[in-house]
Amino acid sequence: MDLGTPVTRPPDLYGRPRGDSFMRQLAAFSDRAVTSLARHGTPARRPPATETPVLRELVVAAKHQETEDVVSLRLAAPDGGTLPPWQPGAHIELRLPSGRKRQYSLCGDPADRYRYRIAVRRIADGGGGSAEVHDALSDGMRVAITGPRNAFPFAAEASILLIAGGIGVTPILPMAREAARRGLDWRLVHTGRSRDSMPFTAELAELAATAPDRVSIRPDDESGVPEAAELLSSIPAGGAVYCCGPAPMIDGVRRAFAGSRASALHFERFAPAPITDGRPFELQLGGTGPVLPVPCDRSALDVLHEALPDLPFSCRQGFCGTCRVRVTDGRVDHRDRRLTTTERAAGAMLPCVSRAPEGERLVLEM
Repeated sequence: MDLGTPVTRPPDLYGRPRGDSFMRQLAAFSDRAVTSLARHGTPARRPPATETPVLRELVVAAKHQETEDVVSLRLAAPDGGTLPPWQPGAHIELRLPSGRKRQYSLCGDPADRYRYRIAVRRIADGGGGSAEVHDALSDGMRVAITGPRNAFPFAAEASILLIAGGIGVTPILPMAREAARRGLDWRLVHTGRSRDSMPFTAELAELAATAPDRVSIRPDDESGVPEAAELLSSIPAGGAVYCCGPAPMIDGVRRAFAGSRASALHFERFAPAPITDGRPFELQLGGTGPVLPVPCDRSALDVLHEALPDLPFSCRQGFCGTCRVRVTDGRVDHRDRRLTTTERAAGAMLPCVSRAPEGERLVLEM
């Protein structure tokens, strides 16, 4: 989501004009590290990155239309057995019938060991994954997943402000429930275009009924688009902020964070971060294949996907490893937090974030 040229007054939380801290640590947490962090606040040592994800077949136990463009899925084991545990902030990777892989936050109850719940917003101009979930999946169908894994762990600080934009409420909702269960000092603000477009408002209302004055639902058409500084003003001194939503919202909160009383900021994007320091370079498909220019404002994955539509990808943020390719010649400017030193030395590259020095050429194994 490109924010364009800076203007005198920053755009609003949805990137509309007026008149990466924690994400860089995404791959530093495994399931074991996340569980330790959620329980004790201290990360454990990361297991080897070469560990093969476990592929698990689940069945769509229920599909529900949450809003006009959001559906939720409840996934269960075909034999009705228990599922692996998870902590707030965790996600699964869904393997769709077409072969597409997409990652979705778990938004149900971690205490429910028999169901995983995810919610998916239809993206009209996306890569087709969300449309496939909406149009092709139905009750009783079987799908494969890997995970859960956690790139957005909840550390359960004593004072917490949870900020969600639209579908960004999916990892935030379990965090709010966990904060309430633990008796923490917490607040949640959910923003969106309109109340009808915001998923899980009924569940948030139920949560608010048990925790008065802690949940605020802020539809734009009722209360206007909030300023990031306004959202942060309610946090107690030394509190932690957890934020998930559109890229402009994340950027607005990051800009305002320094002027707030908060002591920590954790965030998760559901879109790639803008390329702000890119330099043009080239990709060559095989030793004698075509040469593809990569401009400064596009990723290598974007360019590759135009030439190779079947190239798999998922997170587009450098932590899942789905889009991995092998470089046989050229210097890679590695910007991921997934690959090990050994994997990089062997030529592995994640083209969603990594690049080459300006003007140089990377030859890819084809």
